[in-house]
Amino acid sequence: MHISVAVSKVGKWAVGESGDLLEMVERPRGGLSLVLVDGQSSGSGARAVAVQVMRKVISELAEGVRDGAAARAANDMLYAQRSGKVSATLVILSVEQDSQTLIITRCGNPVIFVRQPGDIATSLDEEAAPLGFYRTTRPAVDHVMLEPGLLAVAGTDGLVHAGSRSGSGLYVPDAIEGIWQITPTARAVADGLLEQAMGLDNGRPGDDTSVIALHVQSGSPVGPRRLTVEMPVPDA
Repeated sequence: MHISVAVSKVGKWAVGESGDLLEMVERPRGGLSLVLVDGQSSGSGARAVAVQVMRKVISELAEGVRDGAAARAANDMLYAQRSGKVSATLVILSVEQDSQTLIITRCGNPVIFVRQPGDIATSLDEEAAPLGFYRTTRPAVDHVMLEPGLLAVAGTDGLVHAGSRSGSGLYVPDAIEGIWQITPTARAVADGLLEQAMGLDNGRPGDDTSVIALHVQSGSPVGPRRLTVEMPVPDA
């Protein structure tokens, strides 16, 4: 099998720093984990919270700690340092090589959709408290077997809140399906969802918005790995 991952993200309009943070780490026993953190509110304060949480989660995963335990460790850290007054949303998408499983770990109810081969995208909507508010927060964890055609989409709340100022909104399952029927790639899904969300906000996002699309394809288990990054750099 071959794993294809694409990410598209944009910050809140007229706010200098984004509270959405994304990192990727290779797992000690093979595979990789994609971590998306959405710090409470927006701007520099949200960014600082997201950085705290991200550092903790990534360090735990890199040491071989299981995803749920890494999420709980991040919660303990944030609760202890911020006295339960600051929160963050977390999602971890992990491709675990030895078990051939996609592990989806979440806190704070981020946007999560899974599309099984030949089916339509369905939401993982089990309630999960955000990080930082409660001392004993327990993440929601789902395991999905890897198979060609599997698609997983994760996003922050800016995706579902797009258009709220004008009374419109984005119904994510239909949007995923519409894109997938035309161009069934992770890049098309990530870019298409973000483009539709920004369109509903007239190009001025009302919140930090991030989308991860992970697609499992048929392919050789050997060969090179590739990573491409594109980002704008403001003029000094």
